[in-house]
This record gives sequence, structure tokens and C-alpha cells, in this order.
Amino acid sequence: MPIEPAASTGNLLLDALSGSDRALIERDLEPVTVARGDTILTADSGASPVIFPCDQTVVALVVATHDGRMAETASVGHDGAVGGIIGQARLPNAVSGLVQVGGRVLRLDADRLREAERRSATFRDLFARYADCFLAQLLLIGACNAVHPIEQRCLRWLLSLQDRTGGDTLPVTHELMAAMLGVQRTYLTRILRMLQEQGLLRAERGRITIVDRRAVSAAACACHARVRLHCEAVLGAVYGPDGPRRAAPDADAGPVSRTA
Repeated sequence: MPIEPAASTGNLLLDALSGSDRALIERDLEPVTVARGDTILTADSGASPVIFPCDQTVVALVVATHDGRMAETASVGHDGAVGGIIGQARLPNAVSGLVQVGGRVLRLDADRLREAERRSATFRDLFARYADCFLAQLLLIGACNAVHPIEQRCLRWLLSLQDRTGGDTLPVTHELMAAMLGVQRTYLTRILRMLQEQGLLRAERGRITIVDRRAVSAAACACHARVRLHCEAVLGAVYGPDGPRRAAPDADAGPVSRTA
């Protein structure tokens, strides 16, 4: 069923398109429902569609190692897209896409996206800006994973997930979070217990609740805020000053230096 031209899609990137630009692809957007744990992109699989998570759906891009472990390189929610969004869609995927929070996605053949970019300069500009933000997220998270302690990485990860789901209680298991951060589950459980004792969050079976967003933001590293500031500057039509629109919780406490 095609998306109605005036209706919200649930995806900020699509909703930022003008009516004429959205008309270039709206009939080709295929609604699909995905569940937590589904693999919707497979590494080295060749051509892939463009997938737009909608509403609270979140997809993690993960790299698997030969010894069976995996780690997250980036995550995307209603603020963007994954799959054949950057470069030539006919090339193999370098990472897999794992659903963190299930829900709706809209799937689009990557060739249709390329055709729309050829036909409209404004369409091409919006997706080029998004590609810049996506790359910035990859680079900043890569640096964060390399140099920052697990406690700060854990809080950064939770803040990003909260931005995309919009609630204080996040539907995530210790096992999934440990896998995304590249640590053992038992180790992560100890870290979460320590953060809970500090009054920052409450960890329960199958969910983690952020108790104090401002305190969590203050205790986390600056990487989460840096990604948000960059995306706000580059994608002002999509990101407001408080992060992705419609699903963002209360703003973080205090100004954040752009050189942090």
C-alpha cells in the first residue's frame, strides 16, 4: 500500500522531503513489520534495499568477528535509514543490520532512491546531508569505543536509544546490550548495577529505565552530544535542538561545547 502524500510516514528523513520530492518514491515504499532480533541486512550479501525505520523501530549496524562475537558500529531509528543509502547500492554490505527495537519499517529499492537523486537536486541534497551525519556517527562512535571507559560508553548507548524510542523505559536485555557494546554479559550486569547504585538508571529483566536523564547526560562522555550537535547543524530540517523530533525526551542539561 503506497504512503499517502500528506501523511506522516513515521520517519523524519522521509517526512523532511517536499511533496514533489516525496512523490518520486512514495509509491515504491513497502511497509514491513520487523521483530527484535531480526537480521534485515546481511554482511557480504551484495545489493541491499534502503530501509527506513519508523516510529520507535531501531536498527543496529553490527560487525561479527570470526570467534562469534559482535559489536555495534552505529544505530539508526526514525531519524534515518540503513542499507543502500550511501555509495553504490550494488556493492556488498560491510555490516549486518540487527533489529534492536521491533516495529514498522519502509523498504525501498536502492535503484529507486538513486533515480530520485538524479531527478531532483533537493532530494539529492537532503540524502547527501544525511550521509554526512551517518558517517560522523560512525567515526565518533568508533573513537568512543576505542578510548572511553565502558561506563561512559554504556550511558552514551542508552541516551542514543532513548532519543529514538522517546520513553524513559527502554526495551533492551542485558544480553543484547552487552553484545552491542562488545563486552561479556556478566561484566555489563556489574556495570549496570553500579550505575543503578548511583541513581542513574534502573535495570530490570528485559528493560532498563533511565531515572535521571540530566544526570546520565552529565556522566556520559561527550560523544552522544557531539553526534547530535553535528546532525542538528547539517540536517536542521530533520533534527531539532533537542535531537530527533517527536521522539526526543527532555533536553539535556546545560549547553554542550561544540569542541568537546
